Amino acid sequence: MTDKLVTIRDIKIEGRSDETWNPIINGIDLELERGEVLGLIGESGAGKSTLGLAAMGFCRDGVRISGGSVEFDGIDLLTASASQKRELLGKQIAYVAQSAAASFNPAHKLMDQHTEAPTQHGVSGRADSIADGIELYEKLRLPNPDQIGFRYPHQVSGGQLQRAMTAMAMSCRPDLIIFDEPTTALDVTTQIEVLASIREIVEEYNTAAIYITHDLAVVAQMADRIKVLLKGDEVETADTRTMLSAPTQDYTKSLWAVRSFARPVKAAVSADATPIVSVKGVDAAYGTTKVLHDISFDIHEGRTVAVVGESGSGKSTAARCITGLLPPTKGVIEFDGQALPLDYRKRDKDQLRQAQMIYQMADTALNPRKTIGEIIGRPVQFYGGLTGSKKRARVEELLNEIELEPKQYIDRLPSELSGGQKQRIGIARALAAEPKFIICDEVTSALDQLVAEGILRLLARLQDELGLSYMFITHDLATVKAIADEVVVMKDGVVVEQGEKNEMFQPPHHPYTDLLLSSVPEMDPDWLTNLLKERGVDNIGDAAVGKM
Repeated sequence: MTDKLVTIRDIKIEGRSDETWNPIINGIDLELERGEVLGLIGESGAGKSTLGLAAMGFCRDGVRISGGSVEFDGIDLLTASASQKRELLGKQIAYVAQSAAASFNPAHKLMDQHTEAPTQHGVSGRADSIADGIELYEKLRLPNPDQIGFRYPHQVSGGQLQRAMTAMAMSCRPDLIIFDEPTTALDVTTQIEVLASIREIVEEYNTAAIYITHDLAVVAQMADRIKVLLKGDEVETADTRTMLSAPTQDYTKSLWAVRSFARPVKAAVSADATPIVSVKGVDAAYGTTKVLHDISFDIHEGRTVAVVGESGSGKSTAARCITGLLPPTKGVIEFDGQALPLDYRKRDKDQLRQAQMIYQMADTALNPRKTIGEIIGRPVQFYGGLTGSKKRARVEELLNEIELEPKQYIDRLPSELSGGQKQRIGIARALAAEPKFIICDEVTSALDQLVAEGILRLLARLQDELGLSYMFITHDLATVKAIADEVVVMKDGVVVEQGEKNEMFQPPHHPYTDLLLSSVPEMDPDWLTNLLKERGVDNIGDAAVGKM
């Protein structure tokens, strides 16, 4: 047994498009020692996930390794038989996906899925696997560790699912785990729980890891070394402290400098101005479970109100109430001074048109079987009554508005677009109704920082040109600082604080607002450790917000 666990030499990977193979990875080397964490960073399309999967000897459909070598613990994964790979994958090599919600089988309980690998690989029997699963759930600070495994995936939160997936990856005590953006869609407080839990369990079992992310502050907390990729090429590699303090390449420096965008501060709204949207004393419930408690806030013309809070705080539920998808049990929703029917089915076409939504996951929000022209054309026809050549001309106008060339994109399918391009299509679809008000639900959380900045700039330009008002649901406080005019902070279905952005970011804060602000990762390798110490956490795994 050697300390060198993974050795990749001159790896070349290609993807197929229209029977043509195009390069994705252009001859990269990678080495990883036992117990070491390597961070892979770069913008969308850099090849991070493709390279991480190649370290497992795996390629997605339509992708092939065309050159180079991949060795794991002395085994050549490119020439290994299918049975050899089956023996390794899940047992010595594990994978933690970006979206746990999409990766778990919704028809099976968490523990049934957890015990599958150790029982199939002969590591332990089912009873012992269950006992070990409960122990891992406890180490990862999941609530009710002896019970939570017997729930279905939809019965636990996103942060809990992400930790359950990490526990499942650890079930056979692998030598290597690939973490593919495991905290991208999590709020800042939940992210700390997951990061702290991952770091503790990797250190305890001396597990090597490849940590793929576009979040530079997160990778600073997790990685011993960082490798920067751009369009399938390695830009540079160095230990984390050196990479953060003294990157040598211009591209790396540009990543470090991203998020320079910030909107000018707007004048405060006059006291007698009529809001575009007014939420007044709203309660809401799912079945018998009450989730919103007497919430009130206003959104004025041409302004952006950021609604922030951790998972389960009620942000998206408030949006559902505004759109009429979840009729409130109490309270009033007003649009331009007029009360709206609480149920969207009782609203007329013009009332429906005025409030549109852009969704977090463009992958699941766009019909994969429809072309871009058909996706944008549907609301153009429904709300504007346009058909034929007039409809196509309007779709082309909208594509120009979102800075995509119509001739290149109008006949493509969503699968032929990048993440940032798909999100732009989501914006165009919302604009097709010609609304005054748009709800942006975590629209940049799944995007790398360079692409996210482009989306924020686009939304800001459209707001200025079209006089749009935004409700911007987010857990990213850097985004709030960049684009918001006002901030509403929610916790447990209650508005705990609200006001102008500049006032909200100045102390004194509500204790929960202070917790959110202090939970935003910084590009300092010691930030997470120091934060946990400040919060009196003796064991890094005790990082659950409730224990801080």
